[in-house]
Amino acid sequence: MKKISAFFKSVYTFVRYDVWRITESELTRGKWFGYRTVRTLYLAIRGFFDDELYIKASALTYSLMFATVPILALMLAIAKGFGFEQIIEDWLYSSMIGSSGMVPIIMGFIQRYLETAQGGIFVGVGILFLLWSVYSFFQQVEDSFNKIWQVKKSRSYIRQFTAYFAILLLIPILIVISSGLSIYINSVLSQSAVYTIMAPAIKAGLKLLPFLICWIVFTLMYAVIPNTRVKFWSAALSGVIAGTAYQLFQMLYIWGQVYLSRYNVVYGTFAAIPLLLLWMQISCLIILLGAEISYAAQSVENFDYEVDTKNISRRYKDFITLYICYMVIKRFEEGKKPMTAQVIALKNHLPIRLVTQLLGRLVDVNILAETYIQGAQSKTYQPALDINKITVNLVFDRINAQGSELFLKGQTPEMIAFWDKMVEINAEQRSQTDKLLVKDIIMKPVELPEKACPT
Repeated sequence: MKKISAFFKSVYTFVRYDVWRITESELTRGKWFGYRTVRTLYLAIRGFFDDELYIKASALTYSLMFATVPILALMLAIAKGFGFEQIIEDWLYSSMIGSSGMVPIIMGFIQRYLETAQGGIFVGVGILFLLWSVYSFFQQVEDSFNKIWQVKKSRSYIRQFTAYFAILLLIPILIVISSGLSIYINSVLSQSAVYTIMAPAIKAGLKLLPFLICWIVFTLMYAVIPNTRVKFWSAALSGVIAGTAYQLFQMLYIWGQVYLSRYNVVYGTFAAIPLLLLWMQISCLIILLGAEISYAAQSVENFDYEVDTKNISRRYKDFITLYICYMVIKRFEEGKKPMTAQVIALKNHLPIRLVTQLLGRLVDVNILAETYIQGAQSKTYQPALDINKITVNLVFDRINAQGSELFLKGQTPEMIAFWDKMVEINAEQRSQTDKLLVKDIIMKPVELPEKACPT
């Protein structure tokens, strides 16, 4: 029993602390891949609970209830314009919604939308309500994605409109391509000699077509909807995982309906409604979890030494702050290219999140300045003052004075006297380094094995 307890304790310690204290440069590529996978899973699971995805999924389900008919109506309108309306309808009947018996009801609602069309163009309030329903749903999805990605500002209305409806335009096109490919294989290739030889592989490929469509759509959502730069590999990874989970859940749901005959006896025709809501709820949860995985996969390096940096001592934080300032100043003095936060972090095996935080503070107090050099996408850092005026005391005086002071009303004479004495003590302690420039801090480098690092 003690061994089992010790094992689980060691696993917890590894996942909670040790795995975050290892940087990429300290491991082989294979080991780093394993460490990175553990980190990504941990961050995604933690984000699932911290971001309360189950509550956000409920809110999205509510919006999706109102947006389902307008979205399908818009898709059918697009399909009608290109002449493949029947293909989309057949796809609806063969989908999970079709198996629940909801398609005739939904198609009835859609037909009422389409009855307002004249010459294929929606008119009046109907088109406004349709577009608003679709737009508001995707906007809520974007807000949820932005919160996961910690993005505070949404994109402009024009960019939102074009992004959302580009996705809606792509979905029916993918469905038509998938259906057309299936028809071509079954009608034309089935009569060729190649088909008889490759039949098992072709059939397996046809079964994978729904998965492929989901992967493309989900990847597009994770890459386009958040108002931030999402790397393709991050969006594709989460797109494949979430798309696969969505398809497997859909298959499970269809299979489970066969064994819910008693449920149908109790609720009758209304049985499809709660089951459809359950499908929407879990589908929205899968979509949000995919966004969480995408964020975790791309931002995993930002959480190096996370527990340690949250509990960092004042002395060690001052040390790293001054050292970063020293590096930037010496780089400027030697006439070398300014460094980005990423380069500073990798060069010194520092957590990027802490480096970014401290650089931001040095910029806020006008010790360093953000700059952009030609050909660089990320901002770099240079001294904001004459390096012959940046003393150790100046750095810490500005950092310590940042923020509000002496804002309390009705301070007692004893408090005022204590404040004055504290200022005097600090001045005495800094007197020895009053004229010590940051660039002139004498250091005796420790000899370490040479490692390749960015310049």
